[in-house]
Amino acid sequence: MRDYVAVDIGASSGRLVRGEMQDGRLSLQEIHRFDNGFHEHDGHCYWDIDHLYREILRGLQQARQLGIERCTLGIDTWAVDYVLLDGKGERIGEVYAYRDSRTLGAVPPVHAVHPFSRIYEKTGIQHLTFNTLYQLYAHDRMELAEAQDILLVPDYLYYLLSGRKMNELTNASTTALLNLKTRDYDPDLLELLGLPRSKFPSLTEPGTRLGAIKPELAQAYDLPECELIVAATHDTASAVLGVPASGASWAYLSSGTWSLIGVELQTPLATKEAMERNYTNEWGAYGTFRFLKNIMGMWLIQEVRKDYGKQHSYAELVKLAEAVPPFRSLIDSNDDRFLNPANMTEEIRRFCAATDQLVPDTPGEVARCIFDSLALSYDVYLKELERLTGQKPETLHIVGGGANNALLCQWTADVSGIPVAAGPTESTALGNLLVQMISSGAIRDIGEGRELIRRSFPIQTYVPRGLNTGRITEARRRFADLLAR
Repeated sequence: MRDYVAVDIGASSGRLVRGEMQDGRLSLQEIHRFDNGFHEHDGHCYWDIDHLYREILRGLQQARQLGIERCTLGIDTWAVDYVLLDGKGERIGEVYAYRDSRTLGAVPPVHAVHPFSRIYEKTGIQHLTFNTLYQLYAHDRMELAEAQDILLVPDYLYYLLSGRKMNELTNASTTALLNLKTRDYDPDLLELLGLPRSKFPSLTEPGTRLGAIKPELAQAYDLPECELIVAATHDTASAVLGVPASGASWAYLSSGTWSLIGVELQTPLATKEAMERNYTNEWGAYGTFRFLKNIMGMWLIQEVRKDYGKQHSYAELVKLAEAVPPFRSLIDSNDDRFLNPANMTEEIRRFCAATDQLVPDTPGEVARCIFDSLALSYDVYLKELERLTGQKPETLHIVGGGANNALLCQWTADVSGIPVAAGPTESTALGNLLVQMISSGAIRDIGEGRELIRRSFPIQTYVPRGLNTGRITEARRRFADLLAR
């Protein structure tokens, strides 16, 4: 029996998950879970990358204790953040977190040389102030000159385990540096940054077999015999691979710290209207593209929970929200003020006060405001996706942690009028595992992998209930006014 291990690290936590085939079904076992999060130091936000590496090793030790002697291993994390290596392969400095404010001043000078319309035409990547393009522009010039290699976070973790340097393409596409036509780093954008192409290792496809973990690591830490296989290292790319969809007419919502709503395309859609609506064309595994919209997602409720001293679980916050009438207060969740405020709850209240709405007071009211606003956001962007692609999704697949939020799932179905298929929650780990299984020959392709997920994990369906359409229409109007501000 073959064991597959997914290292799946998000902005707030990480885990090592074991996948096994049993009687034609895929089963999951969580081996190890650990916290993640950026810390602030001298006015900047950084990741503790050494902590993540130690936790991977600790998780593999626990895998060995569970009896896993041999396995394949894939890694996925969030996008855009990077690590600099010197000529000896040692890390230069700390690893900036994308929520750091240093990039705010980088956008105007970048666009003065290359207007965003030109960048989008080249890359098809949405404008986000923390895209790697702007991060590198803002980075210390001396450190960049010293760097021999620039690796994204998951590439660096693979490097620590294997000694091999690469740039996995699904994550590399999020940098806003890859050219859609040449399928390589764009020379004009690299010239703007003063960086030669040689500082970026070769682009690597998901499914590439990197070889074994370094023998000295395996011996020193008593690790299983692991073959490293390159996953779709951007967690959204893995999450989309883990969507249990069939047919051609479906949309996905990867619901975690971020809400990523979109469709899977075979060719990019970098049109003027897509640019104006800020849709992105991130590269997917197996020749696909993720045409999607970024929405600030469960980050909002994660921060509100912290504001209340974590006295309520997420399930309790959903329960409290259910007792509050809908649509009392709404926010534009993508407003930059919600990117990294000192106090999310107070920022939401200030937004509502500034827009002449009822100001939410209790935890339930704040949570209801967030969930209503997210459901309305999903409705707006589903309609935009239909207009941009010319295809109406028949089903919205919600995967990730947000699939557990029955209130939000049902409300999304009610507001959008589209059935919602919720689950599995571990879609990112599943997508990671599917790439390993395809590369190992256990399954044929991603179509077979998605069918395997459908028969292995329960999917909850939420059908639109045809509630008070007048109330929903009025909420849509109010929400549209907020977005137009």
